[in-house]
Amino acid sequence: MPFKQHGRTYDLVLFGATGYTGSYTVEYIAKSLPTDLKWAIAGRSQDKLAKVAAEIKAYNPDRLQPAIEVCSVNEDDLADLAKKTFVLISTVGPYGTYGEPAFKACAENGTHYVDVTGEIPFVAKMIRKYEAAAKASGAYMFPQSGIESAPADIAAHEIARINRTELNAKTGNVTASIRIKALPSGGTLDTVLTIFDNFSLKDLRSSMAPYAISPIPRPDGHRGSPPLLSYLTGGLRVRHLGQLTTSMSGATNAAQVERTWGLLASLPGRSADAYGPKFSFMEYSRARNWLQGAQMHWMLALGSFLLATFPPFRWLAKRYVFAPGTGPTREDARKNVIEYRAVGTPDIEGESKPSKVAFTSALYRGGMYDLTGILASEAALAILKDDLKLEQGGIYTPSFLGQGFIDRVGEAGFKYETKLIDA
Repeated sequence: MPFKQHGRTYDLVLFGATGYTGSYTVEYIAKSLPTDLKWAIAGRSQDKLAKVAAEIKAYNPDRLQPAIEVCSVNEDDLADLAKKTFVLISTVGPYGTYGEPAFKACAENGTHYVDVTGEIPFVAKMIRKYEAAAKASGAYMFPQSGIESAPADIAAHEIARINRTELNAKTGNVTASIRIKALPSGGTLDTVLTIFDNFSLKDLRSSMAPYAISPIPRPDGHRGSPPLLSYLTGGLRVRHLGQLTTSMSGATNAAQVERTWGLLASLPGRSADAYGPKFSFMEYSRARNWLQGAQMHWMLALGSFLLATFPPFRWLAKRYVFAPGTGPTREDARKNVIEYRAVGTPDIEGESKPSKVAFTSALYRGGMYDLTGILASEAALAILKDDLKLEQGGIYTPSFLGQGFIDRVGEAGFKYETKLIDA
């Protein structure tokens, strides 16, 4: 399918191409997206951008090479850049510090937008400030389209799809597990260490409250609840998923999935795909055993407390982690493993204990920033090529990118295998 006609200079601009995540994204675009893509790489430094352009030419010298756009993080520069392109991918973070000008420029200028943030307070703020502008301009906005939180959103979509198509049922409880064998980049650590500088505790609590960024409230107002012992120790054992514990990304990914739930339930023409009134989503991390799970739970709890209440701890931590723009070597990243699994019960009237449940899993062997680059690039390609069946602009979630997006991500190495299994 050819690219959509748009009359702008570029099909795609990658803003932040010289950063750590940006370098993985630009590499994937150069190697894997269509060779007739009209694109540009953008950032603050002409010299660094020229170096990136020279490096990626070796990947595929026969493709259209990217133009260079020097652009700083201010509203005027980004408004000019947004007007030149059909889709903009932003990998410039922390988004709470640097993300708003690009988001605003795209929402106001009808430019479709993809980012890879995991900062729910940022997303909540952008929804409040710019969703009306995006609807008016026709811009499709897809924040949280990297490792946070596309895998969770796709997993919930897949669980609901197979319940709907195989059992003619809505979906009840979905429980997911994530296993990541990887080190975070300096940019990710900087985001964690600065989130309390950019957002207040009130901002964090309100944006991560159940269904806080859903366009409609859930009737009973709560998200799934683990047993009391799990609150105290993090320990939880779930059939088909094994031993679990608290997930660092659990609240972030749940908020994204809950927005999908609300959008499907409220958008015209999407009610057939709605997950159902009893839907809930909880994510946990995989653990080898109960003891390791308890250790992970309490380390996360203690670290969160110190970050929130003790600024010198944040300052000290910054001295001993990767600097922004750096991270694990490519060789080390190739040894990474990312696995996402989920199980979900069908909501069948009159059946309190179903005999079958939906199960989905996806495994990626490679860097988690490589996977983020794949997800962001394929999101942009879906906007460029596919009929997303969206009647107006607005702020959407990755599952609205459609089955073509999910299939192409699978072809790139992160394929969801979804089936019904015995409960």
